[in-house]
Amino acid sequence: MKRIFRGFRFGEKGFTLIELLVVVAILGALAAVAIPNVGKFIGQGKSESYETELHNIQTAVMAMLAESTTGVISPSATQPTADMDLVVTTDTTPLLLSDYVTGLNADGTVKSDCTYTFDAEGGVT
Repeated sequence: MKRIFRGFRFGEKGFTLIELLVVVAILGALAAVAIPNVGKFIGQGKSESYETELHNIQTAVMAMLAESTTGVISPSATQPTADMDLVVTTDTTPLLLSDYVTGLNADGTVKSDCTYTFDAEGGVT
């Protein structure tokens, strides 16, 4: 039994310098690969959010024109704008686009820095 216990090294604890250097090198290599990819994903997310917002506004315009009796957007809305309260139909009681779009600021503007141009038939750019 004493022979078995002598095989254990009770006084030596911890890792060697070589083992620690190998671990640090592996972590450094992983970080070198991961950090550039994170930056790429952040930029890609911003452009995708702009595309999603445009799609949501196009869908809201289609819904607004479907409920409209005239099916025409007011000519005053053909200027580039970020304020969805300015986009209205030519009905006797105009329909506001801001009633059809969710996720707007309290004043009816979009949350992104984008501006949108509307044509009379409902096209959005």
